[in-house]
Amino acid sequence: MAAAVLTIGAAPASPDWRALDPTQTLVIDTSKGRIVVEMAPALAPLAVARVKQLAREGVYDGLLFHRVIEGFVDQTGNPNNHDGGTSAHPDLPAEFSTRVPAEALTTVVSRSDGIEGFVGSVPVAGVSASEQKLGGDHRPRVWGAYCDGVAGMGRQAGIDTANSEIFFMRAPARRLDHDYAVWGRVVQGLEVVRAIKVGEPPADPDRMTRVRLAADLPAAEQPRLLVADTAGPAFRAQAVRLKAQAGAGFSVCDLKIGVRQP
Repeated sequence: MAAAVLTIGAAPASPDWRALDPTQTLVIDTSKGRIVVEMAPALAPLAVARVKQLAREGVYDGLLFHRVIEGFVDQTGNPNNHDGGTSAHPDLPAEFSTRVPAEALTTVVSRSDGIEGFVGSVPVAGVSASEQKLGGDHRPRVWGAYCDGVAGMGRQAGIDTANSEIFFMRAPARRLDHDYAVWGRVVQGLEVVRAIKVGEPPADPDRMTRVRLAADLPAAEQPRLLVADTAGPAFRAQAVRLKAQAGAGFSVCDLKIGVRQP
């Protein structure tokens, strides 16, 4: 893949690539390396706003990955470094599904019982096209699909209890769909997510050393990358090829988001 040297926010090199919005990009420096997350306010605006707020307040700096399960998740974000901890801010209402403008959705699977596709880099599932036409609001109703690299909000037993805990998927776990708010996806550093030390809790846990919004970083510290545009012709063609190869077992999680970097 050819290299491209563009700062976040620069113009894309072609219709198949796009630059990330630095105001919606989270940069997480960890004891294992850097993770870059494209946030998804179209899916969970309150969760995205909370993550930004806590990052800007420095709450996430130094917090441990307190529960890490191989083939599943990396959990962090609780100020007490244990399950059940919260920030000083109130809990958030559930954001498990939403309606998005039709032009924001790239559909790659359409079945009688539902659809799968992407909103930006984030994989989603949703109601079938026929169901979308029911009622007065024809915008597609979707929810985040828990593929590898997806970032979710942790919560307690109650659905309206998301607060500060966040987690990153080491591998797909679609049983979480429609049950936890999806606020973004790792676009760079999935290998870091998978390298975080495992344990409940880990014997020697890794940590988030610094968490910042890309827009708040000096230009020299901002990631330089382009991300594959899921609405672009090359990505759509890739989806067609993979669907033909996989057949009925094809899932949105089979599609990976390419990244170009210096």
